[in-house]
Amino acid sequence: MPALLHILLVALGAFFGAILRFAMSNLLNKGSFPWGTMLVNLLGSILLGLLYGLDAGEAWIWLLGTGFMGSFTTFSTLKIEHMELTFKKNWRKLAAYSFLTYAGGLFLAWAGLNMFHA
Repeated sequence: MPALLHILLVALGAFFGAILRFAMSNLLNKGSFPWGTMLVNLLGSILLGLLYGLDAGEAWIWLLGTGFMGSFTTFSTLKIEHMELTFKKNWRKLAAYSFLTYAGGLFLAWAGLNMFHA
């Protein structure tokens, strides 16, 4: 597959992933817990696991895996929200957010990857 096609697939996927993340974050990040960010990261984990578990093929990996999931999920926002909870000394929310995001993300990626493998 030519490099230019890789770039176009990643760009197209990233465009839609970023828009959907923005919409979900605006809709769900209300109050003092970052529900929207956590949800997109967990959803992205299982979807990426499913994509690889289905052995979707190179073009789909570039479009959905690298492009869409790369911009839909957000490590940088996760880190900012971790820092905000730390500065506010909100240790319980920080612990819950960290555990649910990391452990939940690993579990969901594993579940997605193995969903179609008996």
